[in-house]
Amino acid sequence: MSAVTLNEWRARIRTELDSVVDFWLKYSHDTVHGGFFTCLGKDGTVYDELKYVWLQGRQVWMYCRLYRTMDRFHRPDILEAAKAGGSFLRKYARVSGSGSNPWKCAFCLTRDGRAVKIQRTIFSECFYIMAMDELSRVTEDKDMQLEAEQMMEQLIFWVREDSSGLGRPQLPGDVPTNSMAVPMMLLCLVQQLTEGRGPEAELKYKELSSWCVEQILQHVQRDGTAILENVSVEGGEIPGCQGRLQNPGHALEAGWFLLQVSAQQGDGELQQTAINKFVELPYECGWDKEHGGLLYFLDVDGHCPTQLEWSMKLWWPHCEALIAFLMAYKQTKRPELLQRFSQLYEYTFSHFPDPEGGEWFGYLTQAGKVALDFKGGPFKGLFHVPRCLYMCERLLDELLANDE
Repeated sequence: MSAVTLNEWRARIRTELDSVVDFWLKYSHDTVHGGFFTCLGKDGTVYDELKYVWLQGRQVWMYCRLYRTMDRFHRPDILEAAKAGGSFLRKYARVSGSGSNPWKCAFCLTRDGRAVKIQRTIFSECFYIMAMDELSRVTEDKDMQLEAEQMMEQLIFWVREDSSGLGRPQLPGDVPTNSMAVPMMLLCLVQQLTEGRGPEAELKYKELSSWCVEQILQHVQRDGTAILENVSVEGGEIPGCQGRLQNPGHALEAGWFLLQVSAQQGDGELQQTAINKFVELPYECGWDKEHGGLLYFLDVDGHCPTQLEWSMKLWWPHCEALIAFLMAYKQTKRPELLQRFSQLYEYTFSHFPDPEGGEWFGYLTQAGKVALDFKGGPFKGLFHVPRCLYMCERLLDELLANDE
């Protein structure tokens, strides 16, 4: 690819990032109760006032990351929005009373912050940690940083020692599994908590980082020919639909997480595994050769997946794939990786962005038509799209700077 093409990609990505951020700045802020509306229609209209803690935390993180690392987003309105979102989270996200663990966060809140639903997982807490740590970096609030680190210790305890605090009873027929989402998120948090904080922080989480990588690599199955979403705690295949499930987008996201670790550690073997098994392999099995785009779910044995949306094309797997292939190319300069990025870029930018209303549609049919035209919902907020655009812009900056 020529520098001209790289510049064209960067210009489009930069424009899209500005547009996406402007959309959320314009439509999502609750100036009465704080926090963010995430259920936004095609034109930005709020169609539901419930507030989802995953997305509150993600939006705070995204605003802070942009404010801290990109000059054009180092703006008072973005900082104030992040601080308001962080204040809402600190005031309402953690559920207290009725014997609940003081670190447990709700999944869903009313507009004014009353808990509606709690999930028996760690993910609300994960995005709370990301938000608090990143916000502490721009506000220099040490108490906020400490809170993030203390909640991280609770997550580690839940995952590695005793999960009873999550409120999920161990039922006799429920076989314990290693779901790739858990070590992936913990590895993401290790990256967040250690970034720029020196050798002491790195040493504190070194063993956890290695454990997360080991847990993720257990998902390479079938003699290296498949990435399975769920395996046994011993790293073996489990029976049934759950054991056969493949999630190409998730594998690709794990791929660039592993690439970050391999770059930090200078680990060539991990880099090769990340690219061959977690980037190229899920792309090959997940790419829809008839219609283009990445299928959402697959069954490794070719059965029809039981998830009704399995054949749809969703925004976030394409975002993760763009990051993964561009990062892999930057690290190796293998031209076929940039060709894959180009193929993904053409599909993604011709199907997901809304040139009229701004932001991206999130849910397409298998043929690539818009199936659901809202811009935000219980799981789609200011995160995957802007994180992808932000990371790809920075990767292209580095590639172009190296070519000069």
